[in-house]
Amino acid sequence: MLASIFLPALWLASPVIAGKAGSFADGGNTQVSAMMMFVGNKDKVYIIDKAEGNAAQIKEHPAWGAVWDFNTHQTEVMDIKTNVFCASGMHLPNGSYVTFGGNGAIAPGGNIGSVPNGQGAASYDATYQDYDGSKSIRILNPCTDTDDFTSTNCQWFDNPDVLSMQKKRWYSAAEPLGDGSVALIGGFVNGGYINRNTPNTDPELEGGAAEPTYEFYPSNGRNATVMQFMIKTSGLNAYAHTYLMPSGKMLVQANISTMLWDPDSNTETDLPAMPGNVARVYPASGAVAMLPLTPANNYTPTVIFCGGSDMPDSLWGNYSFPNTDTWLYPASKDCQRITPEPADGSAPVYVQDDDMIEGRTMGQFIILPDGKMLVVNGGLNGTAGYATNTGTTLSYSQMPFGMSLASGPVGTPALYDPNAPVGSRWSNSGFSTSNIARLYHSSAILLPDASVLIAGSNPNVDVNLTTYFPTTYQAEIFYPAYFSATTRPIPSGIPTTLSYGGDSFDITVPASSYSGSGNDAADNTTVVVVRPGWTTHGMNMGQRFLQLNNTYTVNSDGSLTLHTAQMPPNPNIFQPGPAMVFVVVNGIPSNGSFVIVGSGNVETQATAAASVLPASVLLSGASGSADGSSTSSGDNATNASGSTVSHTAVIVGTVVAGIIILGVIGALIGVCASRRRRAAAQKNPNVSSYAMSNTPLGSKTLGAGGYGGGLRSSDSSAFSLQRDFNDSQQWSGSSANLTGDGRLSPYHDAPPYLEDSRGPHGMSMELDPYAAQSRMSTTSPHGQGY
Repeated sequence: MLASIFLPALWLASPVIAGKAGSFADGGNTQVSAMMMFVGNKDKVYIIDKAEGNAAQIKEHPAWGAVWDFNTHQTEVMDIKTNVFCASGMHLPNGSYVTFGGNGAIAPGGNIGSVPNGQGAASYDATYQDYDGSKSIRILNPCTDTDDFTSTNCQWFDNPDVLSMQKKRWYSAAEPLGDGSVALIGGFVNGGYINRNTPNTDPELEGGAAEPTYEFYPSNGRNATVMQFMIKTSGLNAYAHTYLMPSGKMLVQANISTMLWDPDSNTETDLPAMPGNVARVYPASGAVAMLPLTPANNYTPTVIFCGGSDMPDSLWGNYSFPNTDTWLYPASKDCQRITPEPADGSAPVYVQDDDMIEGRTMGQFIILPDGKMLVVNGGLNGTAGYATNTGTTLSYSQMPFGMSLASGPVGTPALYDPNAPVGSRWSNSGFSTSNIARLYHSSAILLPDASVLIAGSNPNVDVNLTTYFPTTYQAEIFYPAYFSATTRPIPSGIPTTLSYGGDSFDITVPASSYSGSGNDAADNTTVVVVRPGWTTHGMNMGQRFLQLNNTYTVNSDGSLTLHTAQMPPNPNIFQPGPAMVFVVVNGIPSNGSFVIVGSGNVETQATAAASVLPASVLLSGASGSADGSSTSSGDNATNASGSTVSHTAVIVGTVVAGIIILGVIGALIGVCASRRRRAAAQKNPNVSSYAMSNTPLGSKTLGAGGYGGGLRSSDSSAFSLQRDFNDSQQWSGSSANLTGDGRLSPYHDAPPYLEDSRGPHGMSMELDPYAAQSRMSTTSPHGQGY
C-alpha cells in the first residue's frame, strides 16, 4: 500500500522556526478530503473521507482513506471498504481507533448504489466499490514509519459481517466510559439535513429514519435501549455533545436541551436549557469543548459552548433541506459555560461567557498544551450540511454558493484563554488569515509538536473542484504563538504508561531548555496530558486536557526535577487510552510524548491512592543556559492553572469521590497489540510509542419577515408547511445527479429507509477481527461478504 520510502523520524531534533508563530504553512495534499482525522502516533495522522469520486485510487476504485506523515507531509491512500460518511469515532484503551456507522453504499453524484437493499439505500455500488457502512465498526491499529504498512495489522479492519453495531447509526455520538468501553448514542438511520419529518408526528422513529437508542461497544450482552432524550430533542440531535463526568454520569446536550445521563441505569436528570435558544449540535455546529482539568479546579469539568445558530425552529426544515436560505442567517457569537457537577453541590447553571470575536458555525476548539483554546474553521453565516435547494430557493441553479448552506468563511483563528478576566478572554492578535475556506467537512487536530493540522472542506455531494466552495485537499499547519520560541523544553523520564493514582515519577528538564531564573522557571512549569481526540464536523470526540500535579527540585546545574503525580485516581475524569504528555516551561511546550493511560484493556481500571509528592526545593542562583531571546513564547500566555502556577497542593480527596464501581467486563477488546513495538518500547523506554498498540457574505440586513420571531418553545414542536413532504424523504445531498457540465440536476426522493428489525445483534469481543478476516473466504461483491 505504501510504495514510497518514509524518512526517519527527526521531529524531536528539528529546530523551531520563530517566524512561523501565528501563521499558516503548507501541510501537503491529503488526496482524500479530510472529513475526519485522528493522530495515530508520533509519525502518522489518519484521514477519512466519505465514499466519493476522489482522483486518488486504490484497488481500482476511488480512495476515501489516507495516512499523512508528520515528518514529510506526504500522504498515502488506504483502503476502507464501507461508506464512512458522517460516522463517529473514538480511541480504544490500547491505542487503537474505531469508527462507528456511516451511510449506505453510494454511486457517483451521491446516488444510491447499484445494488439496492430494499430499504431505500444500497448494500454495494459497482462503480465506487463501496459497501453499506451504516452498521460498520472499523478498527485501526496505528503503525509507525518502522512498520510494514502492507501488513494487514496496519490496515483498517472493516467487515460488518464480522463486527457491527446492533443498530444503523449515522451522525451518532460516541463517548468513552471509565472502563474504556464506548457509549454510542442516537443518530439517523438514513440521510437528512436534520433528524425529523414535517409535520413531526413521530419524534421517536420518524417513520424509521431516526435511531433514538444507545448501545455500547463492546456490547457484552447489553442490548440497544431507547434514550428518551433523543425523542425529546427530535430534529436537532445529530452528533449530540457528550462528556463523561467524574460521577460516571454523562453530560448530553442536543437541540436546546441539556441533561445528565446515567449509563448504568438509563436515568436522565434535566439540566437548564441552552440560554438564548442557541443550537450547538449539527447542523448548527457550535464549537464545544471541556475546559482544562487542573489541580486548581480540582479536576471539576466545565464545558464551554460557543457559536452555532439561534435560527428559529420553523426555519430548520426537515430531512430534505432547511426552510430558509441559511447562508443569509448570521451565526451566533454567544458563549456559555456549564459545570454539570459543581464541587459545592449547587445546582448546575449556564454562565454567560465572553462572546466570540465573530459569529461562527462549524468553528472548532483545539486545546493547546499551554491551556489556551484555539478556534479554527467555520463560517460567519448559515449552517453545516449541503443541499440542492432550500424551502425558499427552489432551484439549484439559484443557489449562490453551490450546495453550501454556509457563507463567509472565517480564515483567522481565535484564541480563548479560560483563565483571563471576563471581558478579555478572546484574541486574534498576531494571527494570519488563511485564504482557504474551511466550511462543511473541515477538520483540525493538535499535532505532537503542538502545532495544529487543518484540512478538509467539502460542502458537496460528490467531488466538485469548480464550485464556489470546492472539494479541498490542501492541508495547512497553524503555528500558535509559542512557536516564536526557538528553544523548546526537552524533558526526559516521561513514562510510556500512566496509572490512576500510585507512585509518582520524576521528569528532568535540562538547563538548556529555558533561560533566566531556575526558581521562576520551575514555578512556571506544568506537566499536561492532552488527548487530541477524533475529529469530524467541528468536534474532537474524546478531546481532554489534564494537568498532572507536581512539585519540583531546582538543581545546582540549572536542571529541574519535576516530581510528578500519576493521573487522578478516577478513570471517569480522563478515560483510559492514548494521550500525549507535554512539559510546558514559561508557556512553551515540549514535543508530546505518547503514553497509554490506564491498563490498555476494556475493564474496570485499577486505582490507587493519589500520589504523595515531596515539597518543592528552590535554589538561589540556579539558572537556565538557553539564550533568553530564544525562549520567548511571543505571547503573555498563562498556563493551564492560571496566571500563577502553584504545585504545592496535593490532589484534593474529593477527586476520588465520584468513582463508579464498574462491573467486570466479561470479554476484553479483541484487537491484538503489536508485539514488536511493545518489545521496542521495553528496550527503549524513551521512545514515544503506545504501550499496547505500538494507529462572501458579510452582514446582510434582513428584510421584513426575517428571522426575529418564532423561537422554539419545545424541542419536539411540530409545525406545518404549505407543501407536501414524503414521511422519510431522502436528503437532497444523497440523491442528486451530476450532469455533464458539473451542475446537479433536480433530485428525486427515494423510498423511506426502514429498518426491518430492531432486535439485538450483540457481538462477542473475544473475537480478533484481524484474524477473523484472514479466516473468512471472499464472496461475490454483491453478496454479504467482501
